[in-house]
Amino acid sequence: MPTLFRKRIVIPATALAAAAVVLSPAGAGQALAHASCFDRATRPATSVVDSHLHYRPFGGKAIPFEELNGYLRRSGVRYVNAFGIGQKLPAGSTCTYYLDCPGTPVLPSIKNDVVNAENYLENKPSDPRITLSMTSFDLAHPETIPETLDLYDREYPGLFRWAGELNLVKGALLPNHHEPASSGDIDGWAPMMKEFEKRGIPVTLHADLGTDAEPTKYLHLFRKALDRYPRNKIVWAHMGLSKELSTMDPAAHIAIVRGLLTRYPRLTLDLSWRVLEDQYFSKPGVRRMYADLLDAFPTRAIPGTDFVASSDKSYAVYKEELEVTSRINKALGDRAFRGIALGENYFRLLGLNVTAPRICAQK
Repeated sequence: MPTLFRKRIVIPATALAAAAVVLSPAGAGQALAHASCFDRATRPATSVVDSHLHYRPFGGKAIPFEELNGYLRRSGVRYVNAFGIGQKLPAGSTCTYYLDCPGTPVLPSIKNDVVNAENYLENKPSDPRITLSMTSFDLAHPETIPETLDLYDREYPGLFRWAGELNLVKGALLPNHHEPASSGDIDGWAPMMKEFEKRGIPVTLHADLGTDAEPTKYLHLFRKALDRYPRNKIVWAHMGLSKELSTMDPAAHIAIVRGLLTRYPRLTLDLSWRVLEDQYFSKPGVRRMYADLLDAFPTRAIPGTDFVASSDKSYAVYKEELEVTSRINKALGDRAFRGIALGENYFRLLGLNVTAPRICAQK
């Protein structure tokens, strides 16, 4: 009997074992029992994949693991990347968010990834289907990475299938002692990137494009990473946008993104974080510009919320983040909608043996 996601006839050797499909009560993930296609005219446009969700906060208590999974089920999200946060506030800090504590060090730590792995092993959830991500690698000190990767392999063999969000440069963290990676540091990633390539592991890089004062201040660093590692599956978090870059001409940003997608065929865009909607997509005429870009590269973007699961948040907050970050989906053509909102691009990137439904023909 047809379902929302069907097994592929050919399964890649690197594919993960298929998880049971459980129909979700809301969102685009909700499937009619006998539906053979997805009807965009009657179905929600919220994404069924959240490829960028932080199960752990920078500090303080997190939403309990199974409670957060319940948020996803209720909202129709069927597939999720479980990011930790690769940097932690000091243990004695009363802050949960680094922006509230300028000057307080927020430094790389494996703690969040370990907690995610232990929670996963204890609960073994099948819905949503979770991909664990390694988030603690310090890209400004690549000499520390092999030992950390060995630790993950030793303690949790085969469990982590994604890497990131890793910070190449994150302007918002600079007041908290964040050290951006240099050109030389990027060269030092070679052992890590070789392993990721061999294992088919995508890596989400947070690489700010620049600031309002200097919109392309850091672009050379991201270009260096793409030039140095053209065979890796690199995912560009938030398309390089941030709260520190809120006034860039959208046409100029789109021209840069288009050029990178054309030159680097393994580059994927991460559409997570409501900053994209609030600062760019929602402006008059701009949504259409970005939708045209995504329609021109319909296989090259994946969705996400960038929700940070601190205990002061609720299901209502997650639901709103999902809705806001999914608004761009409504403007997409059918091929890009299937690839982004229905998850086909994410499935392909991970080598999962599932496929999104076709889009129903308009009546």
